Amino acid sequence: MKRALGYVAFVVLVVMASGQVIAQANPLLGTWKLNVAKSKYIGSPAPKEMTRTVEADGDSVKYTYAGTAADGSSISYGFTVKYDGKDYPMTGSAPGGVDMIAIKRVNANTYEATQKKGGKVVANTKVEVSKDGKVTTITANSAVDSSHYVAVYDKQ
Repeated sequence: MKRALGYVAFVVLVVMASGQVIAQANPLLGTWKLNVAKSKYIGSPAPKEMTRTVEADGDSVKYTYAGTAADGSSISYGFTVKYDGKDYPMTGSAPGGVDMIAIKRVNANTYEATQKKGGKVVANTKVEVSKDGKVTTITANSAVDSSHYVAVYDKQ
């Protein structure tokens, strides 16, 4: 019995350690708060506040966004993806009614995403984490009008 408990404790420690290694290997993971003062929105109003949470979810990555829009309404959406360039569904109240997203990893600190609505591309984004891992910059360009933004998020 003691040997079995020791084995279980060992397995739990290995799993916890591997989770920490995965988190360290992916600088995109963590909780990020929008720095409205450093962000720039053109053609659309900036949210009053936004929190972006990025978590490992098996061999996928789970993104959760929650905040308050410029008009005071609630923002809440998310998605779980692999960085394989394939379409994955978005849930919640994604801006612009976006319903699918495809993400492709460029390097350890950068990925590019294509957002779709009803099968048509509506936006392209580039997400970059600073070398020190403290700032994420998201540059988004609309494929349907001239709106775009550069959103700066600080790691919490």
